[in-house]
Amino acid sequence: MLKRDFYLRDANSVAPDLLGKILVHKTKAGLTSGMIVEVEAYMGGNDKGAHSYLNKRTARTEVQFGPGGYAYIYSIYGMHCCFNVVTNVIDKPEVVLVRALEPVEGIDLMMKRRNTQNVVELCNGPGKLCAALEITKDHYAFDLCGEELYIDEYSDISAADIGVSPRINIDYADEYANCLWRYYIRDNKYVSKVARKYKSEKTLG
Repeated sequence: MLKRDFYLRDANSVAPDLLGKILVHKTKAGLTSGMIVEVEAYMGGNDKGAHSYLNKRTARTEVQFGPGGYAYIYSIYGMHCCFNVVTNVIDKPEVVLVRALEPVEGIDLMMKRRNTQNVVELCNGPGKLCAALEITKDHYAFDLCGEELYIDEYSDISAADIGVSPRINIDYADEYANCLWRYYIRDNKYVSKVARKYKSEKTLG
């Protein structure tokens, strides 16, 4: 798995480097994994799109104020979990939201969990991938340098193959809504379905 030092950088450095890495979850039911194909960076205190905007420290955001390499999990609509990677050093509350995976191992188990036979749509959204890999709020603050839920090397992705765009559905973030802090593998069919305005031809390289 990736070492702690990988995560002890700002979220916009870690985010594109996560593309092509593999997210693995070992459970009693079996191992499931997927290659990370889409992420978003949330830059902490000054970022109006971040839960930790203005360095707001609450029970929910507490893990973000520790060192990078831990899981930040929250729910949306009271039912779907979102998996985030805590980045940077202590008291720099930044995270990377993992938005989509390309399924790799345990696909049958993921299909059973999601009650679908559609492989392309198994993990093409933050709530979907959490359901498929059985990542729940119980995994809040999990050490990603452990042996149960972790990220490892998998595939090298060139800068020219990384697309950038504004993050999804954060119009409330004012001037930060247009920051190009979403990164994804171009032409990968497992990237989440998004509105046309998020389909950018701009690349990292």
